[in-house]
Amino acid sequence: MNELDRKSWQLVERYMAAYFILFKRLNAQIDEVIQDDATLDQYQIIAYIATHENGTSTELAEAFSVGKSSITAIITRLVDRGIVERTRDVQDRRVVYLSLTERGRTIFSKMQGSIMDMLSSYMVHFTKEEIEGFIRPFEKLAKLVEEGNLGT
Repeated sequence: MNELDRKSWQLVERYMAAYFILFKRLNAQIDEVIQDDATLDQYQIIAYIATHENGTSTELAEAFSVGKSSITAIITRLVDRGIVERTRDVQDRRVVYLSLTERGRTIFSKMQGSIMDMLSSYMVHFTKEEIEGFIRPFEKLAKLVEEGNLGT
């Protein structure tokens, strides 16, 4: 292993160590602040629907890289709780659109506020430039992963 490879490997190890600490603990903290309203998986579905109004279960399954049956189970629970509503397409009854109910928008807003409050307690330790310097490459990595770009 040459020096560049060793340094690259060390960077990957640092990334993985930080990733596990950050996301394991942050997800637990997010779960804690939203626990009265939804599970973390449900919150993520609600957030997606809030920003992709009239999406479908198929779109959700693709966005979250899970089977449609998993999405359907979560959506059914959210429909039963009055958070999400299903609407059939007028032209093609096989197509079912998902949207938040008024109650769903209220719950989403509350959860979003709680999460923002929790995250901002960490963000105050960084300058705006540091935050931008972190988010830009993080978004680039997310885009590469989303596109399946393995650098080959």
